[in-house]
Amino acid sequence: MSLALRLVLALLAVAAAQAASLSINAPRFTITGPDASQLRSESLSLTEKPDALSLGTSDVLKLTFQVAESEGGKGVQPHQTFLRFYDEVSGEEGVQPVRVTPGGKAKFELNMARPPASLPPTTTNPLKVSLILGSYIHSPAQYDLFDLLVPASQPPPTHADAAAFAPRPEITHTFRPEQRIPAKAVSAFFAAFVFWPWLVLVGFWFEIGPRVPHLFSPHILPFTASLAAFEVLLFWYWVDLHLGQVLLYGGILAVPTALAGRQALAKTSEWRLGRK
Repeated sequence: MSLALRLVLALLAVAAAQAASLSINAPRFTITGPDASQLRSESLSLTEKPDALSLGTSDVLKLTFQVAESEGGKGVQPHQTFLRFYDEVSGEEGVQPVRVTPGGKAKFELNMARPPASLPPTTTNPLKVSLILGSYIHSPAQYDLFDLLVPASQPPPTHADAAAFAPRPEITHTFRPEQRIPAKAVSAFFAAFVFWPWLVLVGFWFEIGPRVPHLFSPHILPFTASLAAFEVLLFWYWVDLHLGQVLLYGGILAVPTALAGRQALAKTSEWRLGRK
């Protein structure tokens, strides 16, 4: 046989293999109880599903089949084989890989005493169980096997620290109401109370009539103006300022006041010594 003919036959064989679809031979399920007693055992049909299978909390489902190139054909090993469990009501699903031998034989076991993590959360709704076959050289195939009733899932256990990460009640802040402005009569009374010492001082001043020849001297006037500025600052604090602002402005004003006071005291001492 020539080399060219061999290549043609090989290509035809590959094309035929690619055109062939995967099938399953002799599918069968068996349900056993916790005491290993056989509860139900039937062969599966690829065209008609049996009555829904029901498993208890300790029952075991065993599923066996052989993957072949066609129905009744030679067994092959697909590249991917999965069992899909699907809940049509909740939309939950789980996929469990199935191991297949090179000859195409496969066996799957579902023990409800130790269900696999791939089994989706279950309720009273049946799970649609289907077989999915994938291959690089064969057409993929999917077969609906049966409906499966299993016990409803238990709620997951609560972790000891779960409460610390749960949503907490909304925090509502209670703010202090806006400060109420006192009545004008009250403000006028306290304003008069603040200025009362000055009124008394002015009254005594005119009563005694002392002579202050150097009051408007350039050496004394800055100190007097600084003291007046402190009085204005205190009045401003009463009307509008905050304590932090008063401390800031007072600290700034204290520097020229101290310098002016030192100069005024030094000049007053010179005048007193000069009169002696």
